[in-house]
Amino acid sequence: MARQELIQPVCDLLHEVAAEVVMPRFRKLAEAEVRVKSPGEEVTIADEEAERLLTLRLPALLPGSRVIGEEAVSAQPELLQGLGEGTVFVVDPVDGTSNFVKGSPCFSMMVALLREGEPVASWMLSPATGTIHVAERGGGAWVDGKRVRVGQPPQWTGLRGGVLTRFLPAEMTARVQANGRDLAAILPGMHCAGEDYPAIVRGEQHFVMFWRGLPWDHAPGTLFLEEAGGRAARFDGRPYRPAEPGFGILAAQTPQLWDELQRRLLAD
Repeated sequence: MARQELIQPVCDLLHEVAAEVVMPRFRKLAEAEVRVKSPGEEVTIADEEAERLLTLRLPALLPGSRVIGEEAVSAQPELLQGLGEGTVFVVDPVDGTSNFVKGSPCFSMMVALLREGEPVASWMLSPATGTIHVAERGGGAWVDGKRVRVGQPPQWTGLRGGVLTRFLPAEMTARVQANGRDLAAILPGMHCAGEDYPAIVRGEQHFVMFWRGLPWDHAPGTLFLEEAGGRAARFDGRPYRPAEPGFGILAAQTPQLWDELQRRLLAD
């Protein structure tokens, strides 16, 4: 099946799974339906059931593919070893779980299709609003079926951007905050990559800086941003590749802004 033929079926599947197991639990989670899977990391029954359904149903849309989901890797880390081989759907069943638990609508369901480790299509559904963000390598970025492109960011003193400091090394956090003191605002991030990347394309923020580069968090959004005309890359300028381990991702509204941010924010 060609990638183009997958776009709508995966959109439909995400909407179906959201309606079946995610939204019925939004703001209705019982205490027993939330647990801590690692320090500071929560998982809910909605995460687990959504990933189970997506793992069952996605391969039926693309025979020969397989699914690597966040919760499966949490239980079996060795699953990541084959991420760069073959045709793989990477799944984050509920991105922004902490927001979901708190009753905030800022959460997303995300899927990226990888071929030999390279993202070729991605989907990010915001279940609380029904908005779906889609990208296809070489085919553009789309929101609810309408093609989108980034705008022109403001000058340096008008820039607003998220710096997620939870995992960022303390020395780098201090450097970025010092170098960015003339910016309009350094924001804490939305704690949901599936909302952070679209917010850059919409111009609500002009950049985001992450430390962890987990594939289910960033494969969908980086493709969406790049197909809309932005840039996402490692701090040193290397392309972000989901199957390659590493830390640090800078995402910006335009390639030119990315260069300026790297030069000014990350300077020693």
